Amino acid sequence: MTFGSYRKGTKAENELIDILNSYGFLTIRAAGSGKKKFKCPDVLAFRTIDQYGFECKAIESDYLQLKKEQINSLILWQELTNIATFIAWRKRGGEWYFISPQYLKENQKAYSIDIENAKKYSKPFEEIVKKKI
Repeated sequence: MTFGSYRKGTKAENELIDILNSYGFLTIRAAGSGKKKFKCPDVLAFRTIDQYGFECKAIESDYLQLKKEQINSLILWQELTNIATFIAWRKRGGEWYFISPQYLKENQKAYSIDIENAKKYSKPFEEIVKKKI
């Protein structure tokens, strides 16, 4: 990862954290989340019984591709913690898409999704941040 892409990723993570905080979530940015053998999501968000993990991606392409070991580790993390985990993908200036790993297409070396399927399978943000009574 180049320094520029690291900054872009960190900026996207912080943007998502700010949005979640504005809806009353307590958030944690997992420092070095991509460098551990057992991967946890970049951002963790908690509010009462709502718990989410977000693997943030700021990719300009209409096609997102992620390494198999990264996604397999996130799926395992989700199973062990029972915390809903999403790939949070945003193109510059665009809306966020929250995609469950199950909707990624597996190929030999990676998992992927195109922008049209991301739109189709994205969990609506309003559903994630809805207020509990």
